[in-house]
Amino acid sequence: MSTPTKNKEIFRYLYFIFILCLSVSGLILLPRISIPLTLSYVCYLMAAPLIPFCTKLFRNRNVAIIFLLFTFTLVALIPIFYLLPSLRSEIERIQYYLPRLEGLIQSKFIELKIFVQNKFGLVIEDIYLQDIMSKIKSFSAKLLWNLPTFLANALEWIFLVPLFLFFLMKDATSFTRLLLKITPNSIFERFYHILHELNTKIGDYIFAKFIEASIVGGIITIGLLIIGVRFWVLLGILAGITNIVPYIGPILGAVPALIIVYFENGIGTTFGGVLILYMIANVIDIAIVFPVMISKIVDLHPIVVVISVIIGSQFFGFIGMIISVPIAAAVKLVALEFYKKIYSPL
Repeated sequence: MSTPTKNKEIFRYLYFIFILCLSVSGLILLPRISIPLTLSYVCYLMAAPLIPFCTKLFRNRNVAIIFLLFTFTLVALIPIFYLLPSLRSEIERIQYYLPRLEGLIQSKFIELKIFVQNKFGLVIEDIYLQDIMSKIKSFSAKLLWNLPTFLANALEWIFLVPLFLFFLMKDATSFTRLLLKITPNSIFERFYHILHELNTKIGDYIFAKFIEASIVGGIITIGLLIIGVRFWVLLGILAGITNIVPYIGPILGAVPALIIVYFENGIGTTFGGVLILYMIANVIDIAIVFPVMISKIVDLHPIVVVISVIIGSQFFGFIGMIISVPIAAAVKLVALEFYKKIYSPL
């Protein structure tokens, strides 16, 4: 390779790395753009397999894209408008429920304090109760304070997500060609292969997790409604969302429901019914849904999944726990490609 050609290839590498770093930095530093863009990308990955079919059906790509966009929007908005009255009333009831919850916690703490003192002769200091109450009040104030901001962001996402989704479905091929055009020649084939595999694996994973979360959230919501548990809509949605987090998600979703039932009814048939409901939903998930849909797509060792979730939560909190598994799958894919490059026979 001549010196000018070698220098040109080096500049292509530097420019390629600069564009990738700039894109990643923009996604991290601009959450108002990156969050709706990520949601749009998720929707695009689920819609991409349907674009060729709809294009053949309507014989026009733009008409097919508009039809898919309208369908996705309709599917997303119908449940929102259907559940919005119940959701709004439950959010309003939470404001009146929190003082009652504080009183129940105080009474249960006093009962526990008397029991421990009579049984073991130990005295539980009131400082523990004060610490619990201060954390509950701080969480409640933070929740209510951030609620208007969250609703404003949600309204912004309702406008931006369909807009980004339309251009992703319309111009994704052009974006891919532009990215490949600046890719250095020596890594062109491998980068194209990695890009294709990532899109396929992440799209399949997200679609499978969406189905999994919908199944678990639907079972929990209907079950809580039948049992007669307060906040059944919120708890069902929470169960579906937390189920996205591998392993610990089902526990995170069950704890609030069990706490509410315990403070309202104590340990009884309602508490047992709710516990059995969450166990049945998660047994269905672990025994049927997860092995059939998730494990085959991710192809990661359980230890790797656990470690990736811990690392994701350490750096990015709850969002990190959700995105940790597809990122781990992407890292594995890239590492395997480098391994093949380094150790493949000449």
